[in-house]
Amino acid sequence: MKIRTIKKAFKLSLLGISLSLATISVSVAQLNEVKIFAHRAGAYEYDENTLAAFKATYEQGMRGYETDVRISKDGQLVIFHDDNLKRIVGREGAIEDMTLSEIKKLKTLKGNEIPTLDEVVAYFKDKPGVYIEFEMKTNKPLYEEAKLHKYCDMLYNKVYSNRPQDSDYLLTSFDKRPLRYLKAKYPDADLMFIKGEALTQALIDETKELGIKRIAANITQTTRAMVKDAKKQGMTVSLWPGRSVDDFLLGLSLGSDYLCTDVPIEVSKWVKNNAAWIKLK
Repeated sequence: MKIRTIKKAFKLSLLGISLSLATISVSVAQLNEVKIFAHRAGAYEYDENTLAAFKATYEQGMRGYETDVRISKDGQLVIFHDDNLKRIVGREGAIEDMTLSEIKKLKTLKGNEIPTLDEVVAYFKDKPGVYIEFEMKTNKPLYEEAKLHKYCDMLYNKVYSNRPQDSDYLLTSFDKRPLRYLKAKYPDADLMFIKGEALTQALIDETKELGIKRIAANITQTTRAMVKDAKKQGMTVSLWPGRSVDDFLLGLSLGSDYLCTDVPIEVSKWVKNNAAWIKLK
């Protein structure tokens, strides 16, 4: 009698697991469309923020990107993430303290040049249908007002005068100052507020106060209910960071519109081989 009871319980347990897996599969299948973009052009797969990284990922089918823009000592816009050269170049120093001529003499630890904004937008100028976030690195070090305004004016003009057909170019930042300036002076600019915390109503309200409808929040502790609520309020939601296929699947299940990933090629291949119903826009 006890053996029969145990067998029955085991069968019911297996049935429950099967039903749970089926439910998960249906849920994922219903959330079958998302835009992924390569963080720093694929930071875990390539030499981040270099033309080599942009070219390699584009040639493998990637059409979404995030990159970072700083201004040199002599007023030139340069693609570089960190406020110090050490991690990428292997020496102390900052983009803001060097002229473009000095920067162009540097090589990354993997042997690539540090590109200018002009070089990146020129590469994409004849490539329609791309999505690129240009993150404004204006708060570390903190750009003073005159420098900030010059930076914003140059960035807006260079980016939007070179945007290819059917493409979305966004100017994004953790720093509210450039977002406010651009919103007031260039109302047609597509802006996004980034914050390193989970999506909450307070964060949505903070974004609304800037007059912006795009928000990038940390995927950790963000809930599906909060993403749905944000969308009901007219927000477009992007989640980050994405460091693995598991992070991608989490973001997909949360219903995010956009997903940042450091491993864009790995994610693309995984979807192709394991989840053909998912459409990567």
